[in-house]
Amino acid sequence: MSAGDFGILSFGAYVPRARLQRSVVAAANAWFAPGLKGLAKGERAICNWDEDTITMGVEAARDCLGDRDRAALGRLVLASSSLPFDDRLNAGVVANALMLPSALRGLDFTGSQRAGSSALIEALEGAGAQGPTLVVAADARKAKAASTQELSYGDGAAALLVGRGKPLATLVAAHSETVDFVHQYRMHDRAHDYAWEERWVRDEGYLKIVPRAIDAVLKKAGVEAGAVTHFCLPGTLSRIQAAVAKRCNLPDASVRDALTAVCGDTGVAHPLLMLAAALEDAKPGDLILVAAFGEGCDALLLRVTDAIASAKPRFGVKGALAQRREDGNYLRYLSFNGLLDMERGMRAEPDKATPLTVLYRNRDMIQGLVGGKCRACGTVQYPRQRYCVNPECNALDSQDDYPFAERSGKVMSYTADSLTYTPDPPTYFGMVAFDGGGRMLMDFTEIEAGKMDVGLPVRMVFRIKDQDPLRGFQRYFWKATPA
Repeated sequence: MSAGDFGILSFGAYVPRARLQRSVVAAANAWFAPGLKGLAKGERAICNWDEDTITMGVEAARDCLGDRDRAALGRLVLASSSLPFDDRLNAGVVANALMLPSALRGLDFTGSQRAGSSALIEALEGAGAQGPTLVVAADARKAKAASTQELSYGDGAAALLVGRGKPLATLVAAHSETVDFVHQYRMHDRAHDYAWEERWVRDEGYLKIVPRAIDAVLKKAGVEAGAVTHFCLPGTLSRIQAAVAKRCNLPDASVRDALTAVCGDTGVAHPLLMLAAALEDAKPGDLILVAAFGEGCDALLLRVTDAIASAKPRFGVKGALAQRREDGNYLRYLSFNGLLDMERGMRAEPDKATPLTVLYRNRDMIQGLVGGKCRACGTVQYPRQRYCVNPECNALDSQDDYPFAERSGKVMSYTADSLTYTPDPPTYFGMVAFDGGGRMLMDFTEIEAGKMDVGLPVRMVFRIKDQDPLRGFQRYFWKATPA
């Protein structure tokens, strides 16, 4: 295969449904920080209590992979500045949830807002030496109450599949500038970023470092600035995208919406999220320039191929943004993010130790939602057991793996329990009947009051099951959510 056969084969995105209204945040803090009123327009995406970097990464990866053969993947990279585990391969949890083969190189990229763009450059310049690479970027950064970050940040994820085949876009050139320009930072023992003065960040950072990287990548590619069709630059500073484009002589029409009004800046994920949005609108021959600022700058120039015209429909950025739920409950947001010390009652206190031996032995069943299908009678069941549950069969050791994660279903019965502890009461759980057979007692998530009913179509999502605060461990499982 030629170099033109290598590039971005597919893309996907995920943005949490809940969208916190910035006007609510500004109004709640007006007594202390009246200046926030100027940032009160639009909304930002916020994780539910059972979402984090890993769960969002799984959803973006599922959107990206679709029905592709997952066994062919050679590498999985998870990029984030808010990984839940410091000493556990976070990419390994994502790989298990996606039921990827164990013969896989899993990597966590972190430590910079350029982690996602750097991972993508590394994959595109690697020419598929280890096979197709799935690059996943996700962030769920915490922000102090009444801070500008609380209004400008957003939660989200994006995924790109890089390899050989019929690429949607190929890399023309890439360039990186590594500069210890500290515009924001977070030490390992702190929960929130500390940011420096915005004017200095704009004048000395964005307007000097980013143009240098852009000029270098265009020179490498032998491309004039005026030929760029789409310019993607994350950034929450006012009109910074237009200012950089002007300094680099990029066409005004090429400047992409940074999506800050509709979801906020998703950190490490945002360069890839903006690239995915550009690919949704791109035409064959378009040139996409992506710049990611942070301790320097990554710049990528990509050329869209003819394959974009026949790309399969996907949920993507547009679908993720359209599936929204307006949220005006600021106190709930504070509670979910540990910014409000609430009395949660005795039911929140049981010890929840996770037997790591059990988790390992049943990892496909727990994190992959793999059940069984009887070879003798075709009955499907969860969990997979030695005996078939069909009373007319009861065959022994007759079950093959049967994954439920990608199967839809309908609600057979449900209960809204206000006594069982949950960070967001009530707890919804009930029986789900899967299309193609099988039923399972499951937790429900993303349920709006008054909209739960028998027969409701649902799909499976990977979420946080519960937490072990004593030992600092987090368990994941699958839940049902409205389709």
